Amino acid sequence: MSALVEAEGLATGYPGCEVGRDIDLAVAAGEVLCLLGPNGSGKTTLFRTLLGLLPAHGGTVRLAGDPLDRLPRGEIGRRAAYVPQAHAPVFPFTAHEVVLMGRTARLGPFAQPGRADHAAAAEALASVGLADRAASPYTDLSGGQRQLVLVARALAQEAPLLVMDEPTASLDFGNQALVLSEIRRLADRGLGIVLSTHDPDHAFAVGDRVALLQDGRIREIGPPDTVLTEAALSAVYGVEVRVETLGSGRRVCVPSLARPAGAGSA
Repeated sequence: MSALVEAEGLATGYPGCEVGRDIDLAVAAGEVLCLLGPNGSGKTTLFRTLLGLLPAHGGTVRLAGDPLDRLPRGEIGRRAAYVPQAHAPVFPFTAHEVVLMGRTARLGPFAQPGRADHAAAAEALASVGLADRAASPYTDLSGGQRQLVLVARALAQEAPLLVMDEPTASLDFGNQALVLSEIRRLADRGLGIVLSTHDPDHAFAVGDRVALLQDGRIREIGPPDTVLTEAALSAVYGVEVRVETLGSGRRVCVPSLARPAGAGSA
């Protein structure tokens, strides 16, 4: 069975500016792949390339076995759904209306959502536990609830792959746990998920595999317990990092608060 998304020898970037190179990765159904790396390591550029929003500078991307550059935009939307960081829109759409927007990939030109589309939106909201907030303005929801609405919008596309750009960014501790729990649940239902994060602990919590990015390249890819070593994390982030094992067996990262050698005063 083909991977839901696969990149081989991929080079990413913008006109006149290469950001990433020599990238090989694949995501299967039921798997969570976490992209981890410091600011500027190329995570967002990689996502935009995997979704066809930026042309590849080299190499190949395939969605469900087919070359990405041969797929029409609508077909890409039926194979991969994008979950951006939560935001507060200007217009007070209801939660249901925001999720209904995810049906665009399933509609023809100038078509209006029908009964089946509204039912799919309602089902997606219910699946993330927000059926009772369908009529609530999106702007009135908590940060975690807004992020779950964006997840529901992606689910309404009925795509087997979710691409999530820092889904826990700017969320408080409780809302982070809420979103991470939903990510794990969706993968257990059979969806493939690739997400970016700044927190190695998130990879330990929900990741089946992690890709550690540094200077536009994948330094290593594999199970979190294998890839996220003290030496690798310290080298990538430029601070001393300890990896501790809790009594439950779960591993967590503890960065040093000491100023790195050679750092100047603020």
